[in-house]
Amino acid sequence: MSEVEKEISNRLNSAREFAHAAGELTLKYFCDSDLVVDQKKDMTPITVADREAEQLLREMITKSFPHDGIAGEEFGEKEAKSSFRWLLDPIDGTQSFISGVPLYGTMVALMHHDEAEFGILEFPALAESIYAMRGCGAWHVIDKNPPVRAHVSDTKSLSDGLFCTTQQSTFDATGRSEVFELLHRQARLTRTWGDCYGYLLVATGRAELMVDPELNLWDTAALKPIVEEAGGTLTDFAGRPTVLGGEAIATNGFILEEILHLTAGR
Repeated sequence: MSEVEKEISNRLNSAREFAHAAGELTLKYFCDSDLVVDQKKDMTPITVADREAEQLLREMITKSFPHDGIAGEEFGEKEAKSSFRWLLDPIDGTQSFISGVPLYGTMVALMHHDEAEFGILEFPALAESIYAMRGCGAWHVIDKNPPVRAHVSDTKSLSDGLFCTTQQSTFDATGRSEVFELLHRQARLTRTWGDCYGYLLVATGRAELMVDPELNLWDTAALKPIVEEAGGTLTDFAGRPTVLGGEAIATNGFILEEILHLTAGR
């Protein structure tokens, strides 16, 4: 193992603790009838749980790795003095969170230069998590059970598979209504079990396709290592394996060519 790989592995061990602590913090506010929901400038919701969870993550990272950069959804960017940069989304699926739906997650990722090295998805209301480091597999954890290797499904066609997305309106907003209709008509089943939960479903073989036409880097950075290490693919709409495209298509790999035939150029 190289020195860089040791540095990444060390950060992953800490990051799992960080993500769990932040997720547990959100549970204090989950299903709270008195929770105040504010609107950000982009008209998306934010709560005290979003803010406090990200603040906790930042504090823990800074204490343990003071020279690393940090970028998060709620509090902008801390400049890096090392080659490592953390990406944080304290509550991915705030709409689910404020609605009392447990399919929200805390997302933590580490970038080394422009490559996502590891990702963690923590689902505190489900007592479920998944994490992966490049070259080391994806690992699924339920409650306090030992981690088990995560694998995508072996379904060969979308007509036999489950297509997930966060919400149909993002296809409309990005001029891709036709893509949604094509995927919806082709799939055996379509569900909006979205946000990061949909990527968990792909990585654990419970869904074959998850598509988001519009994402930020803190939404995508954790996803690529997880889906790829589970045997799947994470690309943009043109089929490029990147977290920098502002969009994501996650597949089990077997149906990637079929999906890109429907999405490429649209």
